[in-house]
Amino acid sequence: MSPRVTLAVAAIAVALSVHTGLAAKFDVLRSVGGLAPHVVGLFEEPVAFQQSSRGTYYVFDRRAHAVYTVAADRSTARRVVDIGQEDGRIILPSGFDVAPDGSFVVADVPRGRERIQVFGPDLTRIGVFTLAGRAVPDLIVGNVAVSGVSSLRFNGTTLFLNLPVVGGLFTEYSIHGTPQRTVGVVRPTGHERDPELHQALNAGLPVIDPTGGFFYVFLAGEPKFRKYDAAGRLLYERHIEGREIEGLVAQQPTVWPTRRIDNHEVPFVQPIVRAAAADAQGQLWISMGVPYTYVYDRDGDKVRTVQFSATGIISPTSLFFTKSGRLLVTPGCFEFDPGQS
Repeated sequence: MSPRVTLAVAAIAVALSVHTGLAAKFDVLRSVGGLAPHVVGLFEEPVAFQQSSRGTYYVFDRRAHAVYTVAADRSTARRVVDIGQEDGRIILPSGFDVAPDGSFVVADVPRGRERIQVFGPDLTRIGVFTLAGRAVPDLIVGNVAVSGVSSLRFNGTTLFLNLPVVGGLFTEYSIHGTPQRTVGVVRPTGHERDPELHQALNAGLPVIDPTGGFFYVFLAGEPKFRKYDAAGRLLYERHIEGREIEGLVAQQPTVWPTRRIDNHEVPFVQPIVRAAAADAQGQLWISMGVPYTYVYDRDGDKVRTVQFSATGIISPTSLFFTKSGRLLVTPGCFEFDPGQS
């Protein structure tokens, strides 16, 4: 893989200061549950909290280089993937997703190469492959640099990665690493002569729509998302707009500074989006770089603005809808009822 581009998430405190006195309408969803404190206390940095259709919970702990399962009654947690460079373990992990049957995929970077491992519901490793080229970070969240495979999504049969460098927006792979197809065409950015900046402004999150097809949410640059049908045909493109993100959008520069990563100068680009997921009705939920989440219906119209509250206001780093319709959120491993108002 060619060198990728650095993205940096703005400090929440700075973003909040932009919105002092904001009077826009929004719903506050208050936590209705989650993992018990003695279980959450086992994790160093949980950045994904998901559940299979069988009831087992999964927690991806990036800082601990580990994956945990949590019993359906939430009483106990067990580390099922541990730190290490050899196959079956993970080192410098950045991406994770669980399929309904309980199989899951983890992306990591052993010896500077991006590796993807697939585990079955019984925790046996059923697939592994490495992407070509050296891994170069393209996203910085806090103090953690992650690579493009952090965007991966898994449906239990194939997985989807954001790889605009190959020409499309995202690529579908078999669990053994065979490319199946690319979906989407990169958007014009006005920076085509700077390939790395052009890539950064096309980086995004592929989202599987349970009702069919895919969404693609751009992380940086002009806030937009696209909807594709199951065959990969573009259905529509929509702008992401709202008073809550006006400050972030206004802060987007016209000339980007650079930062040195692994002896390579890359543009320093601030993303506007943090996470995205689709619910069972085909609505797209987009967590922004400020602690607000926008909800779009199947036609791409914004129908709701949401804040999450648990021990305080949460700015989600991941969103996951369970079979029962509950919404699981990190940080904190909290559970919400998305139907609250």
